[in-house]
Amino acid sequence: MSQYFEVHPDNPQPRLLKQAAQILHGGGIAAIPTDSSYALVCHLDDKAAAERLRRLRGFDDNDKHHLTLLCRDLSELASYARVDNKQYRLLKLGTPGPYTFILEATKEVPRRVSHPSRRTIGLRVPAHAATQALLEVFGQPLLATTLIPPGEREPLNDPHDIRARYEKQLQAVVDAGACPMQPTTVIDLSGDEPVLVRVGRGDPAALGLADRVAS
Repeated sequence: MSQYFEVHPDNPQPRLLKQAAQILHGGGIAAIPTDSSYALVCHLDDKAAAERLRRLRGFDDNDKHHLTLLCRDLSELASYARVDNKQYRLLKLGTPGPYTFILEATKEVPRRVSHPSRRTIGLRVPAHAATQALLEVFGQPLLATTLIPPGEREPLNDPHDIRARYEKQLQAVVDAGACPMQPTTVIDLSGDEPVLVRVGRGDPAALGLADRVAS
């Protein structure tokens, strides 16, 4: 039975976020809002929770889908990814914001959650007050994936619908109202030059990558 926490989107109640964080520290999976869409999150170091999160999304063991780390800020992000000066300048332009950056993971990232062949991980710093407040209370990054039910293409955006559909599979739902329901812009920084993988809510031009968008 999932616990339901209705929080203010701009001034979330610390008491409720502490309860949600305790559930996550205890191995639970939660649905939380972000600046792009609702996401499923769990503790990075909890193997069983990460496996359940992948099953909820319909990923099998061989799926090469990147999971994402939600970080509080750029300095925390840099603890989990190898970042050179050139990459750092681009990251600084896109954080916080609706961008996901694919980078080479450091040893702080368990190998089981990074890309199985490339040793990369998606990282981002969300610009959503409730997400940031939860990360602050939780004290470390959260392992995340967009809340898209298996076999569907659009993320769920109604917290009441999320609760109804995942009542017995999630341990917590953080309701901060509707999200933009547009995916993040994904930029692969693991190679020599940035590669625009997906154009979403984040404007590539803000990162100087307008010329990478296919016409």
